[in-house]
Amino acid sequence: MRRVQSLLDAESYRLLQLRLAADPEAGSLIPGTGGLRKIRWRGSGRGKSGGVRIIYYWARVHDTILLLMMFAKNERSDLTRDQKKILRRIVEEEYK
Repeated sequence: MRRVQSLLDAESYRLLQLRLAADPEAGSLIPGTGGLRKIRWRGSGRGKSGGVRIIYYWARVHDTILLLMMFAKNERSDLTRDQKKILRRIVEEEYK
């Protein structure tokens, strides 16, 4: 939760939750991850260049959205191959 608070204010986080609840497929599928998605979101008080990337998984059967990672746009552009493997394994063990 600390990571969320450092990147999003309460209102931005609430709007993100509403967006994903209304459209769980809003984010782009990340190839080779077993269904993980990435959505770009505006960070709180960061201006245009202060975007946030959110990696999540929609477990349809459970009707649950699992927020897995969140990072500022200027921290990294994408997940590494190892990160993709680890996140995929987490999802497979818990939700498939």
